[in-house]
Amino acid sequence: MNKAADRLIYLPLGGAGEVGMNAYVYGYGPAGRERLILVDLGVTFPDMDTTPGVDLIFPDMQWLIDRVDRLDAIFITHGHEDHIGALGHFWNDLRVPVYCRNFTGHLAQRKMEEHGADADAIEIVGAYPQQVKAGPFSVSFVPISHSIPESSGMVIDTPAGRVVHTGDFKLDTQPGVGEPFDPDLWKRVATEKGGVHVMTCDSTNIGVPHAGRSEVTVGPDIRDLVKSQPGMIVATTFASNVARVKTLAEAGVAAGRSVCLMGRAMKRMVSVAIETGVLQDFPSVIAPEEAGDIPRENLMLIVTGSQGERRAASAQLARGKYLGLELKEGDSFLFSSKTIPGNERGVIQIINSLSEKGVEVIDDSSGHYHVSGHANRPDLEAMHDIVQPKILIPMHGEHRMLRRHAQVAEAKGMASAIAVNGTMLDLTGPAPKVAEFVETGRTYLDGSVKIGALDGVVRDRIRAALNGQVFLTVLFDEDDAPLGEPWAELVGLPETGRSNAPLVDLIEADVEQFLGRADRSTILDDDKLDTALRRAVRHVAQQEIGKKPEVTVVISRLA
Repeated sequence: MNKAADRLIYLPLGGAGEVGMNAYVYGYGPAGRERLILVDLGVTFPDMDTTPGVDLIFPDMQWLIDRVDRLDAIFITHGHEDHIGALGHFWNDLRVPVYCRNFTGHLAQRKMEEHGADADAIEIVGAYPQQVKAGPFSVSFVPISHSIPESSGMVIDTPAGRVVHTGDFKLDTQPGVGEPFDPDLWKRVATEKGGVHVMTCDSTNIGVPHAGRSEVTVGPDIRDLVKSQPGMIVATTFASNVARVKTLAEAGVAAGRSVCLMGRAMKRMVSVAIETGVLQDFPSVIAPEEAGDIPRENLMLIVTGSQGERRAASAQLARGKYLGLELKEGDSFLFSSKTIPGNERGVIQIINSLSEKGVEVIDDSSGHYHVSGHANRPDLEAMHDIVQPKILIPMHGEHRMLRRHAQVAEAKGMASAIAVNGTMLDLTGPAPKVAEFVETGRTYLDGSVKIGALDGVVRDRIRAALNGQVFLTVLFDEDDAPLGEPWAELVGLPETGRSNAPLVDLIEADVEQFLGRADRSTILDDDKLDTALRRAVRHVAQQEIGKKPEVTVVISRLA
C-alpha cells in the first residue's frame, strides 16, 4: 500500500445540516478505495405538510450500499431513534457487525428482530479503554452524559491520527441515571497518542449562551409541583430519558400517589434499563387496569407522546379515553420536555384539547421541569478546551448551528469546515479539505416499502391533496368509436361549482362533446388523447371551482 496516497475521510449521509437522521461515514486508505466504518444509522420523522402518509424518513444510504464491500463495521453511539432507528431497516443491505454498549445493544437487538434482520450481528462492547479493531480503525466507546443511559463518544484511532466523534452529549456530572461526564477521562483521551487530530462535535445548542443544567436540578421542582396538584396528574417526557421517568415516578410516590406507566415505548425503555442494570431502585408501578380503581387525587400517569404523536398516550388522553382512563377538569398535565422544532403543531393541538377539558397544562416555559440533553455553547467550549483538537468539524445540527459552531472553533484557533450531508472531507492534513460531493438525500418508509424522496410518490400525494383528483374512463369499440358515455369519479373536490350543476355531470358532458368533435388522429393516439382529455377536464374544473385537479385518464379499447 502506498502510504503517501492514503487519506482520512469524513462523509455525513445524515445529521449534518439537520437535527435527526444521523449517519456518519469515516474512511481511511487510498482515494476511492478507503476502508469504511459507519457511526450511527438513525431516522427522522415525517409531517403531514411535507411528507403525508410517510411512516419514517431515512438517510439515503445508496452511496454506502454501493461500496458495502469496503464497509467493516457499524458503531452506534446511543439508543435514540435519530441514531439507531434505521438500523434494522438497512442491515440486510450492509451486513457487517454492529457494535454497541450494553443498554444500546439491547435496544438494537430488538430493532433488528422487529425488521427481520440478524440480531446476532449486534456485538456488545465494554467502555474505554476496550477497543474494537475494524479495518485500519481502532474504536473505543468513551462514556459521556446525555439524556439516555450509556451514551458514548467514539474515539477512532487511525493512521492519520486520533478522531473524537462526540455523539450527542452534555457536561452533566450528576445525571441521575447513567454515567456522569468525567473530565479527567476525557483529558486522558485528549493527551494519549499525540493528542486529538479531529473532533466531530454536537452542535445542537451552540446558540444557547448560558451553561447547561444538570438533570438532578429538576427533581425538587417536579416533586413540589406533583405534591401541589389537587386532581390526577399526568406527565409526559421522552421515553428514552429514563432518568427523567425515574424522577417523575419518585415525585409521584413522594406525593402519596400510585404511579402508572402508559405507552409501549415508555414500558420498553424502563424494562431494558432495569434489565441491563442502568436503572436501579425504580419505584413500584401499577398496571393501567388497576389505575381506574385509584382515587384521582392519588394517581399519577407517566405517558408517551411529548412530541404530539397522534397515536401516543398523550394524544389519546387529550382526545378522549385511553385504556379506560380519562382526564377531567381539575386534573393537571405536565410536559417535562422540550418540543422539537417541527412538532409544535401536534403539541399545541394536545394542549388545546386538554384546555377544553378544563385540564391545567404545565409546560417548560419556566425552565423548572426540563433540562436539555445537549451541551450549550459554554459547555461546548469547555469540551473544546478539554479535547484540544487540531480540527473541529461541527455535526448534528441545522446549517445555522454548524456555521456558528465553526465560527466559534476558528476563533479559538482550530481549523474547521462546514460539511453538510453529502460533503466528503479529507481530514488527513492540518486543515480539512473538500474531497468531493456525494449525491445524497432522503429515503421514505411508506408502509412497508422504502421509496426515494425524488421518486414522485409523495409529490403526487401532495398535489392530489392540494388540488383534488379526477379519474376519467373512456371506452372505444372495435372501430375506435366512443362506446357509451365517459365516466368520471371525483375525489377531494366539491360536488357543485359556479353553475350549481353537479361537477361530475359537467365534466362528463364536456368530455363527451370533445370526443364527438375530435379528429381521427387524436382518437387513435392514446398519448395525444390522454393529454387532450386531461386538459378538457381541468378546463371545466377551473371554470366551475377555480382549481385544476390532478387527472388520471383510463382509455379502454375493445379488440
